[in-house]
Amino acid sequence: MTGTRLALRPRPPGAYSLDEIARAAGVHPELARRLDRMGLLDPIAARPDLWSAATAPRLARAVRLRRDLGLSYSAALLVAELVERIEDLEARLRPYREERWTRAG
Repeated sequence: MTGTRLALRPRPPGAYSLDEIARAAGVHPELARRLDRMGLLDPIAARPDLWSAATAPRLARAVRLRRDLGLSYSAALLVAELVERIEDLEARLRPYREERWTRAG
C-alpha cells in the first residue's frame, strides 16, 4: 500500500483558520465562511486560507452592531474597522496628551 504525503505549509505566527476565528468571535463557522465568500473578511495577504488574530474581535463587534443597531454585515464590519482605527490612533496619541498634561500642571 502506498501512502500519499501531504506537505503542510507552516503557519505564520498569529495566523488562524476561519473556523478558529469564528470560534474566538463566538459565531457559527458557516457565518464566517459566508462573510468571507462575500469578501468582508480580509485574509492574510500571503495566505488566503488564514486570518490574523484581529479578525476575531472585529467579527464579534460586527455581529453585536448588526444585532443592536440593525446594520448590514458589510456596514457593521466597516464600522468595526473604523472603531479599531480610532482606538489605535487614540492609543498612539495618549503619550503626547499625558506629556502635555504633565507639563501644563
